[in-house]
Amino acid sequence: MKHQTKYTDNRKAFFNYEILESIEAGIELLGFEAKSIKAGSASLDGSYIIVRGGEAFLVKCHIPPFQQGNTPKEYDPLRNRKLMLHKKEIKKLSDIESGKGKSIIPLALYNNKGKVKVEIAIARGKKKFDKRESIKKRETNIEIRREFKR
Repeated sequence: MKHQTKYTDNRKAFFNYEILESIEAGIELLGFEAKSIKAGSASLDGSYIIVRGGEAFLVKCHIPPFQQGNTPKEYDPLRNRKLMLHKKEIKKLSDIESGKGKSIIPLALYNNKGKVKVEIAIARGKKKFDKRESIKKRETNIEIRREFKR
């Protein structure tokens, strides 16, 4: 991601999933939601992508209102948000969703040429031993960096 400002990312995604492929998608937002994301208030924890009726949606992404007083009373910070994708991409995601063993998850919210974009990934869930292996790898890398500093 060159020349892009990252607003928030899904750190647990890299720990819980093996990322197979990623896609950039636009997201349909209200004005105050875009401001809230740009202020860094959004959270992707526990969110995922579903495909219904030929459209893709971001589900359980928490975007709090930018200014509480200027927000409509019926606003739901966890509402489903439509993703802007090409028909071929939606078809591909639909096929993956109907199959077994793979998930579609958001990785990051970022700015690309003034627009808020979502990086979504096709991922496979890690088993417990894979997670242990990831932790071990990370700890050895930290130890190696410490040794080089000395």
